[in-house]
Amino acid sequence: MVRADLSDLAAFAAVAHHRSFRRAAAALGLSPSALSHALRGLEERMGVRLLNRTTRSLAPTEAGAALLARLGPALDEIAQAVAAASASAGRPAGTLRLNAPHSACRLVLRPLLARFLAAHPDVRVEMASDDALSDIVGEGFDAGVRFGECLALDMVAVPLGGPQRFAVVAAPAYLAARGTPREPEDLAGHACLRQRFPGGGLFAWELERDGVVPVLDLDGPLILGSQDLIRLAALDGIGNGFVFEAEVAADLAAGRLVQLLEAWCPPFPGFHLYYPGRRQVPAPLRAFLDLVRRAEP
Repeated sequence: MVRADLSDLAAFAAVAHHRSFRRAAAALGLSPSALSHALRGLEERMGVRLLNRTTRSLAPTEAGAALLARLGPALDEIAQAVAAASASAGRPAGTLRLNAPHSACRLVLRPLLARFLAAHPDVRVEMASDDALSDIVGEGFDAGVRFGECLALDMVAVPLGGPQRFAVVAAPAYLAARGTPREPEDLAGHACLRQRFPGGGLFAWELERDGVVPVLDLDGPLILGSQDLIRLAALDGIGNGFVFEAEVAADLAAGRLVQLLEAWCPPFPGFHLYYPGRRQVPAPLRAFLDLVRRAEP
């Protein structure tokens, strides 16, 4: 083995992680053909097949899996050492990989990204929008964004974006035809637009007033996969939606939607940026954490 093999080993780890030459090549900034050539050369020099390839799938061989198990921590140590060296020079560099729900991307992360990238031109941000509760460590993310109560105890959490609030909304035409709910129990007679998470669960309408949490009997003609689609369906007059108040602020101000049951929708702590409690936080993440803390109200 020679020193040049380090880049080929990193390439093998990326292909094994992504289970795809195309996705690994995109992550490494290489062409799939160059990546495939590098892996063939590595296997020839080692004298062992590391990957089983078919036209439809790719997976490590037994030898490849054993190599990956020991190689992953070593590559992480090298990446952290490089990040620490970059930080000591005063210019964070490298890639910051974030995983966040679609709403968090729009409401709290998007306003920060322009400022962050302008301040750190040597950092590239890769942001995955995902409403599932992902394993950020297993999937190779530096940090994620979720509500505080959803986080594992071994994660470090930092408040992000301040308090949030949900809103029950409907179009004026829908309310003119179906009447206006005045109390939570009135929702039982209305068309309620529901959101289903990637894991299969329905998003709960969590209403509360003075410690009273009503038991809701919700039904409706449409179940959707995102708050953005629920907003559009509410604008179309299909039913009542339950969305982040900030997502529909412009619609409420313009009269396209009407806010209902406001007293039953109190503010709550909102999103948190979370990351593993490592001894050494990568320099791009540390720089982003500094920006998040300065931006907190």
